[in-house]
Amino acid sequence: MNDLNLPGPFWLIGCGNMAGAMLERWLATGLDPRRITVIRPSGRPVADGVRVLTELPEDEVPALVLLGVKPQKLDEVAPILAPVLDPATTLVSILAGVEQATLRRRFPAPRTIVRAMPNTPVRLGKGVIDLYSDSGDEAARNAVGQLMAALGHAEWFEDEPSFALAGHLTGAGPAFLYRFIDALASAGQALGLPAPQSARLAAAMAEGASALAASSDESPAGLARRVASPGGTTEAGLGVLDAEDALRQLVLRTLDASRKRGLEMAQAARKAG
Repeated sequence: MNDLNLPGPFWLIGCGNMAGAMLERWLATGLDPRRITVIRPSGRPVADGVRVLTELPEDEVPALVLLGVKPQKLDEVAPILAPVLDPATTLVSILAGVEQATLRRRFPAPRTIVRAMPNTPVRLGKGVIDLYSDSGDEAARNAVGQLMAALGHAEWFEDEPSFALAGHLTGAGPAFLYRFIDALASAGQALGLPAPQSARLAAAMAEGASALAASSDESPAGLARRVASPGGTTEAGLGVLDAEDALRQLVLRTLDASRKRGLEMAQAARKAG
């Protein structure tokens, strides 16, 4: 990774599952660990060469900050962090449901604030990272975009509502997909396969099918038709999923439930502080 992405100190405020997965991938792609400081209450080490502190450093101003605490912790962190940031600091937030305007009220100094919604496959460099910012600083946006591209597919959105909706699709989506893989594995077990074997087969199938869908010019619906021979076994199974549009309606309700919860979280964050 080119250090031009890091014009100065890089702070991670919190290093839980998601921020930790992002950091792991960045280090694997060659990011110099000496450029990074993790601030976490536990002080627990994260990786060789990465400085871990329980309080903010007193000897530097960060060029880039990744805000990776839980959304409910925002108003504990903001009063401590905001005074040490300056206009040139780029603040990247992965806090679900915390809107740009809410972030700007808590952190008035940085010219560039970016909302990012990654998902867990970033650990393998196969993530999807949705990005939104109201900043017009192209250099700062490009630096963030390059940093996120090391984690997988990074895509900018022109408006915040679209960003938020995409975040439910790609951020929560892996959990929904894992549930479906688990359901396939459980069905295989119920019909006679040993549980470990059924789980292995379901996961391997999902990996291959997803890779094909991502690389194909054909739609997923078209790919499904190619698998299903008329009157065959696949068509019989699709008939269950397609009956009364059952699968589409279930997934729509699932995604909408995530969206509605996001709106509730955004409203709570607006009222807090």
